[in-house]
Amino acid sequence: MIQSSYISDEELMLLSRKNPQLHFERNRDGTLKTMTPTGKISGNREAKAIAYLLTWVESNNLGEVFSSSCGVKLPNGAIRSADAIFVARERLPQGWDQGEDEFLNIVPDFMIEIRSKTDNLEDLKAKMQEYIENGVKLAWLIDRKNKQAFVYRADGSITQYPEDTLLTGESIVPGFRLPLKSML
Repeated sequence: MIQSSYISDEELMLLSRKNPQLHFERNRDGTLKTMTPTGKISGNREAKAIAYLLTWVESNNLGEVFSSSCGVKLPNGAIRSADAIFVARERLPQGWDQGEDEFLNIVPDFMIEIRSKTDNLEDLKAKMQEYIENGVKLAWLIDRKNKQAFVYRADGSITQYPEDTLLTGESIVPGFRLPLKSML
């Protein structure tokens, strides 16, 4: 992680445009976090998560899905991205799809993070907790290394599931189901 002085939204967007091979996030204190690209298996699982979620959301007109290249501006000042992001249709403000070079400025309803080989599990758990503390209603942390998933909910509960679990979108993404094994 690179530590520096506070980086603004505009500076982060410019830095991202100038370095498309890298992935950046901003911590709540304004410092920059540089993340390494994922390998082929993690990239594949991320694509699957987005495809499964997008297919369900689109076929049921539930809202919009965003990829890991989308920065999400959280109320605490951090800018994060997850492997798959969902915002319910009724929460999308008018004109949300304007402003190409802007971060998503609404707290998602649902987020999926998939642990890659180089990810630290405790760091990802802290990131998931940050999502919930900033208003995300449901978040899945898929831990490929240990063949399990952690489901974080707005009420503060965290449930750990084994590899044979059928994960659900609960009331946040109604009807969405994903066999955890397909993501491992």
